[in-house]
Amino acid sequence: MKTIKIFTLTLVAMMAAMTVNAQHQYTVNAKKLGAPVQPTMYGIFFEDINFGADGGLYAELIENRSFEFPQQLMGWNTFGNVKVNDANPAFDRNPHYVTLSDAGHKEKYTGLENHGFFGIGLKKGMDYHFSVYARTPGESKIRVELVGADDEVMAKKSVSIKGNDWKKYTATIQSPKTDAKGFMRIYLESKVKVDLDHVSLFPADNWNGLRADLVKDLKDLHPGVFRFPGGCIVEGTDLESRYQWKNSVGQVENRPLNENRWNYTFPHRLFPNYYQTYGLGFYEFFLLSEEIGAQALPILNVGLACQFQNDDKDAARVHVAVDDLQPYIDDALDLIEFANGGTDTKWGRLRADMGHPEPFNLQQIGVGNEQWGPLYPERLEKFMTAIRAKYPKMKIVGSSGPSPDDKDGKQFTYGWVQMKRLKADLVDEHYYRDQDWFMQNVTRYDSYDRKGPRVFAGEYACHVKEKAVGVPEGKNVFEAALAEAAVMTGFERNADIVHMATYAPLFAHEEGWQWRPDLIWMDNLSTVRTPNYYVQQMYACNPGTHVLQLTENKKPVTGQDGLCASAVYDKATNGYVVKIVNTSGAAKDIEVTFKGIKSLGKGKVTTLHADRMDAVNTVKNKNVITPKTADVEAEGNVLKVTVPAKTFALYRF
Repeated sequence: MKTIKIFTLTLVAMMAAMTVNAQHQYTVNAKKLGAPVQPTMYGIFFEDINFGADGGLYAELIENRSFEFPQQLMGWNTFGNVKVNDANPAFDRNPHYVTLSDAGHKEKYTGLENHGFFGIGLKKGMDYHFSVYARTPGESKIRVELVGADDEVMAKKSVSIKGNDWKKYTATIQSPKTDAKGFMRIYLESKVKVDLDHVSLFPADNWNGLRADLVKDLKDLHPGVFRFPGGCIVEGTDLESRYQWKNSVGQVENRPLNENRWNYTFPHRLFPNYYQTYGLGFYEFFLLSEEIGAQALPILNVGLACQFQNDDKDAARVHVAVDDLQPYIDDALDLIEFANGGTDTKWGRLRADMGHPEPFNLQQIGVGNEQWGPLYPERLEKFMTAIRAKYPKMKIVGSSGPSPDDKDGKQFTYGWVQMKRLKADLVDEHYYRDQDWFMQNVTRYDSYDRKGPRVFAGEYACHVKEKAVGVPEGKNVFEAALAEAAVMTGFERNADIVHMATYAPLFAHEEGWQWRPDLIWMDNLSTVRTPNYYVQQMYACNPGTHVLQLTENKKPVTGQDGLCASAVYDKATNGYVVKIVNTSGAAKDIEVTFKGIKSLGKGKVTTLHADRMDAVNTVKNKNVITPKTADVEAEGNVLKVTVPAKTFALYRF
């Protein structure tokens, strides 16, 4: 750690030093404002992969709380006399519950226990809110315990149950210790049987049912757009398992279970217990978007199941026929009504009943995830016609498929041609590529048609080649973050065509991941902000309002000598922001002249750097790579700096 601290001090000194003979002379044209930078430019994308919802952002600590998994007691250990029933249930769309009956001997006990998602994370001094729906023929009692990983009871509460009608019972239990692998145990304390359903445990600090520390991570990113719920989740392995937004709203206890498309996709990362309770649904999505200041971008199914998992030759069997799309189109129209409709409308009234009578002011909607070929545009056209007829101001996002080019034969060019024909407002591009591809694509959008639809880089992340740094593929190494910072200068320079960009995926549980890299990692007690997170944060917190032309020898800086750069003006603060990414192995002396202004004065420089390209932040060491901020001062309208090797530097005046 001493080496890191010494380097940091050296780094700050180098940033403040004035260079005599700069290797590079940049010019920023401060006299002429370029294209506006959209407030949606930098955002986030959520998909329920890597236990991102249940076990992640959704703060529920109990797995299979309503006993609706195909194996009804999956996630539960039982002892004594426990049976699963479905007669006269509490909730019609979640009909199963358990009956606890006397074990038949004074030295025997009946009960059940739940270890949550990879254990239940308990924090010292934290209150935990237990709730259950229960009924009994007379009077009965259960005991709820918080148990440590050492099997010692940490805290307990008794709950009295009375009456043969389903009622909600609650208790608050405080944990006296911190334990990442705790669990909950329930005992029957009487001889009278009891029915239990929707057994729930939430930490008291949850925000509208969401995990507080993860909400803070998202809020600190200052995202401009929030894409939800996917991703391949939208499609489903089959249409039956697709994400259906109407199942994700209304009473939480009666939202039906859905199979997670990722539970068995990767045989080497198999999680057969990975399901969606929809506790984190579309209402919570809109609430969270509002809380973190992001424009919501819901994505809906276009009538196609996942094309990766289904052969298009079987279209008649696995997809919805074009003539049978009306229920899917109605879902899209009804979602807009749920978000924006008055309380005198069916779906607007439901939103109000859930606690938000004011509209959410939804401005855009995506139809389809990463579909390709003729099956997609012929279906999308039906949606667009209906949406524009009823909501003419609603922006519609289409897709160019799963690849950023035609090299894999998935018809990227065909997709763009079709999106132009249909006049989509934005086209969603996805790219998970290595660092070489990212550096070669810093100029990607320089030559895009300015008359066509705007670009939404809806899913992207640098997947560093394993051989390059000697670590398992997909780790959130610093080299990946640096490559992403470089390509994002291209987003910024082309803000007239690139209107939105969202890194993907967003979350991953340390013990439940299937895909990496990911922006934020978590365990049961804490979260980890990756170097990729800090790159996104540096951009999103300093987006500016207008592009400024930054050139060297009258050309944009797009990788020459390992350097990429961009600049923006911030109308709100009358400020200037320059972003420089040095991907080379040597420090670079740079003079930046701001043409058209007399003096910049004092400012700040924020740098992201690591001594090793394979450096990562982990649960045990979260701050290996973090941004460092120092003062910087220009000489009149000239900024003279030394940007160290392998560094992302952001200057703000």
